Amino acid sequence: MTNKVLFCATVDYHFKAFHLPILKWFKEKGWEVHIAASGEIELPYVDQKYNIPIQRSPFQAKNVAAYQELKAIIDKNDYKIIHCHTPMGGVLTRLAAKQARKHGTKVFYTAHGFHFCKGGPIMNWLLYYPIEKVLARYTDCLITINEEDYNLAISHRFRAGEIEHVHGVGVDTERFKPIDKELKHERRKRLGYKEDDFLMFYAAEFNKNKNQQFLIKALAKIKDSIPNARLLLAGEGVLQDTCKKLASELGVDHMVEFLGYRNDIVNLLPMCDVAVASSLREGLPVNIMEAMACGLPVVATENRGHNELIVNQYNGWTVSPGNINDMAKKIILLANEQHLIKTLGDNGRERIEKTYSVNTILNEKSHLYERFMKEMEGISWEAQ
Repeated sequence: MTNKVLFCATVDYHFKAFHLPILKWFKEKGWEVHIAASGEIELPYVDQKYNIPIQRSPFQAKNVAAYQELKAIIDKNDYKIIHCHTPMGGVLTRLAAKQARKHGTKVFYTAHGFHFCKGGPIMNWLLYYPIEKVLARYTDCLITINEEDYNLAISHRFRAGEIEHVHGVGVDTERFKPIDKELKHERRKRLGYKEDDFLMFYAAEFNKNKNQQFLIKALAKIKDSIPNARLLLAGEGVLQDTCKKLASELGVDHMVEFLGYRNDIVNLLPMCDVAVASSLREGLPVNIMEAMACGLPVVATENRGHNELIVNQYNGWTVSPGNINDMAKKIILLANEQHLIKTLGDNGRERIEKTYSVNTILNEKSHLYERFMKEMEGISWEAQ
C-alpha cells in the first residue's frame, strides 16, 4: 500500500510559492502527495488536491465547515504524515488530525513566524500564544524558521514531540542571482530608468505591518542628497492610496514608483542598487532573501526576521523602526560609497548560498522527514 502525505495551508498558492521542491521529493520517494487548501491552482507533484474553504481570520464561520471537511479527508485517507502551514491551516489541521495521531499519523507544523513575538502587540499574545501553546501538544514536530521563535518555543515549554529550526523555505539561487553591468544598464533602459538612477526596491503588500510610509518618509529625508534616488514599491493593498498621498504631500511622488502586483521580481531585483524593508514583524522574509541572492545590500527595520538575515556592516544594516533618520543615513552612505554596494552585496549572496538556498533547506527538511519515516517503517531510506 502506497504511503500518503497530506500538506495543508490556508491557500494553495502557499505551496506553489514555497514548497514545490519538497512535494517533488516525496514523489521521488514513491509517496502519494495530497494538498488541502483554499484555491484552484494546479500544482505539480500532487496526486489529489482538495479545495477547502479555510479563512485567514479565526473568527470566520466558514472555518467550521473547513474543519469538518479536513477531518473527513484525514479520517478517510490514512496518512502517514500530515504537514500543515500558516496560522489557520495549522490550527484546523491539528484539531482535525487528533484522532489520526492515535493511529500513528505524524503531524508536522511549520510556524512561518509566530504572530506573538518580542515587542509584538499584546492582543497577539492574548489570542495567538495560548492557541499555539495548546496545539503544540498535538504536534509531533514543530518547525520554526528563525532562532527567536525556536528559543521562544523552547523557553515557554511548548509540548510538541520535537521542536526544530529550519532556515526558512529556501531561495532558488540559480534564478535569483546578480547580473553584469552591461545587462543591468540594458534592463534599466528598457524599463525607463537611467543608468545612474539609484534604485531601491521593496516588494510587499501595502498594509500596516509592511509600513511603506516609513520608506517614503526616509526618501523625503534624502531627496536633496540623492536627487537621482528612486524607490520602487511592488505590491498592492489597502494602504497603497494612503502611501501615494503621503508621497505627494512630501514632494517625492516623482521619486516613487508604485509598480502594483508583479510576477517579474526575478528580473527587477538584479537591476537595482539596494533592497530596503520597513516591516514591523517578519518570520524570515523571502523578499529579503531573494534580494540578497541577487547581490543587493539591505537596509531594513529591526525585527526577528530581518535581524536573522542581516549582519550589520557585513551585508547591510538594520535600523530601529522609529528611526527614519538612521534609515536615511544608511541609504546616503551606500549612494556615496558605491564600493560598499558591491562588497555588502557579495557578502549577502554568499550568506544565502551557504545557509538559505533551496538545496540547503531541502536537505534540512528531508532529514527531519527521514527520521520519522524510519520510526514508522523501520526503513533505512539512505540505503535505497
